[in-house]
Amino acid sequence: MALLDVKDLKTYFSTGDGVVKAVDGVSFSIEKGQTLGIVGESGSGKSVTCLTIMGLNPKKYTMSMGEAVFNGEDLLAASPTRLREIRGNDIAMIFQDPMTSLNPVHTIGTQLVEAVTLHKDVSKQEARSRALELLKEVGIPRAERRIDDYPHQFSGGMRQRVMIAMALINNPELLIADEPTTALDVTTQAQILSLIERLQQDYNSAVIMITHDLGVIAEIADDIVVMYAAEVAEKGPVDRIFKRPHHPYTWGLMGSLPRLNTDVGRLAQIQGQPPSLLRPPSGCRFHPRCPYVMDVCRTKDPELLPVSDDRTHLQSCHLDEETKEREAARLLGTFATEAAAT
Repeated sequence: MALLDVKDLKTYFSTGDGVVKAVDGVSFSIEKGQTLGIVGESGSGKSVTCLTIMGLNPKKYTMSMGEAVFNGEDLLAASPTRLREIRGNDIAMIFQDPMTSLNPVHTIGTQLVEAVTLHKDVSKQEARSRALELLKEVGIPRAERRIDDYPHQFSGGMRQRVMIAMALINNPELLIADEPTTALDVTTQAQILSLIERLQQDYNSAVIMITHDLGVIAEIADDIVVMYAAEVAEKGPVDRIFKRPHHPYTWGLMGSLPRLNTDVGRLAQIQGQPPSLLRPPSGCRFHPRCPYVMDVCRTKDPELLPVSDDRTHLQSCHLDEETKEREAARLLGTFATEAAAT
């Protein structure tokens, strides 16, 4: 049984201009101890998907449908009180911006202690000991002194480590990391990702990693969900997606990765812009930007179907199987040729 099983999740926002379909029929599952990567351009619905699962979207303007079953309990049907019990205890989230996610008027220690006492029946001294233990685990130097510092006294990388400590302080079963390396330098990014991996192994937590960086996903994920314009374009085991991608959008994402022998100014790109989710295109939502577009793409929304020889690998594209296999082989052949040349 999956730890989290999301089925046909939809999240619509009511605005003055109309209804924004921010998530439109997304399904995936994750087992305990696994890492699921959710990738796509900004505005594809990655973060909103996870905020919906956590019950953090503004209730007044939000309509959510479908199921998000966590340990046998549908989170979309849970009461606000029950969701508060689950958040920070069973499911925790590392938010995108460590600069604004911490309260600037309270010390790091105060905020970590509060995260414990909200969910556990322990004394403040016990909670402080747990906070100190986690700060040491995430690599905060001189943690005994720095626990009483304020957020502005920490660098961006150190603040992100504090956010990870706060997320893990109650040993959650599921950790959601929303662009955890945004605005960090490359060295700090690598340290943060390594830290999340190590702590996941220590606590046997499941991890959902939200990112636009396919390189990160290739490094740490077991499965991948590729999202485009609020829908799932392709999903499956990460090795299958990288070895045999079957959707033109996935080809575009992989083709735009920088490579060692490619000039920075000559990176491949996906033409056009993501569509407005107020008025998404008819048919396949990727068709206005797709170099393989056919007439059927403009009128019929493709189903998310398994690749012929692998039921775990699903894709939503009208192209025939032969074309998909040929283009995937061509793309990967380009990578292999460039790797050999370097």
